[in-house]
Amino acid sequence: MAELIARSRRYNITPAISVRPFDALAESIAYQQLTGKAAATIFARVRALYPKRKWLDPKQLLATPDETLRAAGLSRAKTAALKDLAAKTIDGTVPSGRALVRMTDDEIITRLTTVRGIGRWTVEMLLLFDLGRPDVWPVDDYGVRKGFENFPSTKTPHSKTAHEVR
Repeated sequence: MAELIARSRRYNITPAISVRPFDALAESIAYQQLTGKAAATIFARVRALYPKRKWLDPKQLLATPDETLRAAGLSRAKTAALKDLAAKTIDGTVPSGRALVRMTDDEIITRLTTVRGIGRWTVEMLLLFDLGRPDVWPVDDYGVRKGFENFPSTKTPHSKTAHEVR
């Protein structure tokens, strides 16, 4: 791994000035298992339900009828996940951005994965790209696993890939 790190470019992502966990996670939920273009279209329709608002409001989203969110293109599961995210943001389970920056990675993962539709990988992406924490390694990411599996120095003539071991 040291050889790979030595050859790679420096990680230069800077944390967002103001992290809004509700918005970031709502967008992540909307984008799950869809192409970027389809997800962007659906999420734009959801955002359009709340004109003149820069950010989504958990209380407004919670008060929105499921049928309205479904008509915007969200599945039942994503609608339920967004409503759970809104409720858990209101009750404080999902911390504010200010609280997040003071928490450890493990604390954040533990809290946010209690939200329906939010898994470890989604939280790790928030840690990497919104909070700018470069020491997060998404070990369950398929691309990371395949990349490591295919890295020449990780194979020996008698070693098995991670897939073969399973």
